[in-house]
Amino acid sequence: MSTPRTPSVWLSKTAVNGALVLAAGYMFFPLVWLLTAATKDAGGLLAGNAFSFEGFDLGGNLTRLADYNDGVYFHWYLNSLLYAGFGALACSLISVAAGYAFDKYAFPGKEKLFGVVLLGVLVPTTALALPMYLLASEVGLVNTYGAVLLPVLVNPFGVYLARVFSAGHIPDEALEAARIDGAGELRIFWSIGLPMVMPGFVTVFLFQFTAIWNNFFLPLVMLSDQKLFPLSLGLYSWNSNAHAEPDFYPLVVTGSLLAVVPLVVAFVSLQRHWKAGLTAGSVK
Repeated sequence: MSTPRTPSVWLSKTAVNGALVLAAGYMFFPLVWLLTAATKDAGGLLAGNAFSFEGFDLGGNLTRLADYNDGVYFHWYLNSLLYAGFGALACSLISVAAGYAFDKYAFPGKEKLFGVVLLGVLVPTTALALPMYLLASEVGLVNTYGAVLLPVLVNPFGVYLARVFSAGHIPDEALEAARIDGAGELRIFWSIGLPMVMPGFVTVFLFQFTAIWNNFFLPLVMLSDQKLFPLSLGLYSWNSNAHAEPDFYPLVVTGSLLAVVPLVVAFVSLQRHWKAGLTAGSVK
């Protein structure tokens, strides 16, 4: 016979659920504000009634966003998709390959080299922006797509994470069986190793995609041509002008709302790979 729940249990559940509700409200509050503020014109935003749907004009804001300066916003959007999509994909592949090599191969100085990689995790990316600018200026990459793409291909934390996933998901017996069958090392990695660590690949991809999509300081240092701007830098330039020209406020808010969409789509569409990774070792 089950024992009745004590008041302390109910109090504990209430406290935990209350904390979760507060945390969820704290995280969703800016998004709710963004959803409602994107329906306002400049007058509605400056009047301070952003949380109401009075004067709903989302369609007009989207039209003005598309028409302003020959649709430069969507050019920035494509630039961000290029930087974040290609950069995160290439970075994830490099990180997984490096983590796989650190885990499965023995070579002189492996652990010391991996220690250097871990030291890279401790260095903030903003501290590297100026040295990378000086290097890019030496080779003529400043104010090009490569100035933003090349630095984001390296992710020390991604290498560390990939090594952990490789150690936990790729059995050495499977690799030895493939070598006995005559498969080369590149074929083994591509056909056996990479599919087994796909949850780790997706994790690194999402982390890097989010970091590149929100990246601001590196493009600010590297780029001066407006046509190369990502969304973060383009919206910043508009927001800087909004103090003198309030008509920029609806453009900035509506543009920020659309900028959230790729992140939501990426996390929702790729979450099943995380679930697969969490349950991979639970059954045989």
